[in-house]
Amino acid sequence: MSIATNEFLGATDEHIVVCDNLVKIYKVAELEVVALQGLDLLVERGEVMAIVGSSGSGKSTLLNILGGLDRPSAGKVIVDGQDLLKLNDFTLNKYRRNRVGFVWQQTARNLIPYLTAIENIELPQMIAGKLAKERRRWAEELLEVVELSERKEHRLEQMSGGEQQRVAIAVSLANHPSLLLADEPTGEVDTVTASTIFSAFRNLNERYGLTIMIVTHDPGIAGQVDRVVAIRDGRTSTETVRQVDSGAAGDDGEEGAGHGGVFAAYKEYVVLDSTGRLQLPREYLEQLGIHDRAQLELVEGGILVKPAAGRLAPVAAGNGEGDLDLDLSLEAGREADTLQRVRRGLTGLFKGRRTGGGRGAR
Repeated sequence: MSIATNEFLGATDEHIVVCDNLVKIYKVAELEVVALQGLDLLVERGEVMAIVGSSGSGKSTLLNILGGLDRPSAGKVIVDGQDLLKLNDFTLNKYRRNRVGFVWQQTARNLIPYLTAIENIELPQMIAGKLAKERRRWAEELLEVVELSERKEHRLEQMSGGEQQRVAIAVSLANHPSLLLADEPTGEVDTVTASTIFSAFRNLNERYGLTIMIVTHDPGIAGQVDRVVAIRDGRTSTETVRQVDSGAAGDDGEEGAGHGGVFAAYKEYVVLDSTGRLQLPREYLEQLGIHDRAQLELVEGGILVKPAAGRLAPVAAGNGEGDLDLDLSLEAGREADTLQRVRRGLTGLFKGRRTGGGRGAR
């Protein structure tokens, strides 16, 4: 891996993906849409991970950048030792062909309908200049791993949706990539078929040490991968790590399904970026009434985040009686008296504006 990867985020040679302060801005007519806002991410070699987030959070944009289909506006992105911002068009094309594989939600983007399953897998190898004997051997091996050897001479219309997607996975590995990117691979199949597809991913990971990144809305993804990273507003927000233990799950983990005395414990963490920023869950902020500022206090074993003393809740337009609604429940003594006088002054100002009076009237 490039020496530059060790200069930030604690990245090492064990990390196949390094994103540092990644920014992507799209221009639509006269508007600028910020898809990624300083995203940081590290992915270890051989890891199976998922990227989740609401629509518009930036997860598909991230996948396109890692796949060399789009270039970031700022920041740094290194995949398998390649600094993608420094690659010219010719080198980037070689990167897409040999270093990374894609699986899309729509099978029409993955497979050529008039070719058989094995011909679909051989085609990328043919373009890469592989010999016919070598192409056939590798294609047959991939079909065996995804458990579709008996379907190798079948075309798309002769296969189910799940079988088509497993062939697509095999096609994505035709040129031996080190990273597999899957965008909603189970979005158009049922739960049972989705489980089969995830099983194929896991088999490929265990057999070839393949690194797999999956973008998905599937709520059951945590049980299928090593780590789930949530993206919110263009930044990594939280991550859930799956830890398998032969005993019961720990008190601070969430116990998963057990089999033969083996349990999976899930631990969720808030992601801290390279500048020390983090995203607190919205439900926590709303419950505590934290809006634009908070107080931090170093306590034994951690950091306490609490509402800022003296900060007012957002000012409403009024309560319908010419009065303002301010929450004084956290204030006492002189602070409450001061705020009461401010409240009376602001109420008078609002009344003056409504009636056209006051010194500020025109």
